[in-house]
Amino acid sequence: MTALIASDLDRTLIYSRAAMTRAQLDRGDLLCVEYHEGAPLSYLTERSAQRLRELSTTAQLVPTTTRTPAQFRRIALPGGPWRYAITSNGGAILVDGEPDPVWRGGLDTAVRAGGAGLDEVLTALRARISPDWVRKLRIADDLFCYLVVDVDVQPAEFLAEWDEWCRAHGWGASQQGRKIYTVPDSVCKSHAVAEVHRRLVADGVLSEDSPVFAAGDGALDAPMLEAADAAIRPCHGELETLNWQHPTVTVTEEAGVTAGEEILAWFAGSTRMPSGS
Repeated sequence: MTALIASDLDRTLIYSRAAMTRAQLDRGDLLCVEYHEGAPLSYLTERSAQRLRELSTTAQLVPTTTRTPAQFRRIALPGGPWRYAITSNGGAILVDGEPDPVWRGGLDTAVRAGGAGLDEVLTALRARISPDWVRKLRIADDLFCYLVVDVDVQPAEFLAEWDEWCRAHGWGASQQGRKIYTVPDSVCKSHAVAEVHRRLVADGVLSEDSPVFAAGDGALDAPMLEAADAAIRPCHGELETLNWQHPTVTVTEEAGVTAGEEILAWFAGSTRMPSGS
């Protein structure tokens, strides 16, 4: 195993129907990898599935998502099962599918020391939102929260003003489509990726100088992309909207589910392994 690959999932490797173009939806090679309440929800292409299976045998591939452990377990991602996965935006490290209590205990301590608690944040958030434009308020893994909003009637100033309050209290806010995330600064994918890398080195699976490659599409992924030796993001999503750039981050030429294929081919090339194309 020559490298650690940390990849976001939604709108990076897997895609809902809403995240694909009509032409992509009409492809005959889509593979459904997630069902929710009996309905198909997330897809990738058969080529992406093939590349995932290949990468899982040539590198340490670590699914890295803002989903909670329960939401992550709904995905039948090709190449699994995974020795390590990162969920809850770095709030949980799953070891053979189960959250590591030692990691979570240390993280809870860091969150308490870093600023406001979740209850304080929720109180401040509820005072600023309205059912006129907020459809749901969800708490994720007792660590952070997110809103599901009607973007068309969301107040234009809300995100900037809410993020300003958050930053003064050790948290941050970002928006990905219809979801507005509010997350403590201590809960970060890059911290969890570094810990998984440390453990793999300690276990003799990786060497100290084994590189880290990463992919993601949202602002919550940016620290992980910056911390990696090299990374890639799709030419869609929150980072594209922000025109976010970094010297070590490549941007795909393709958008939508085809970007997933391009990202996996880039991983294969970066680890100097066959891409499966």
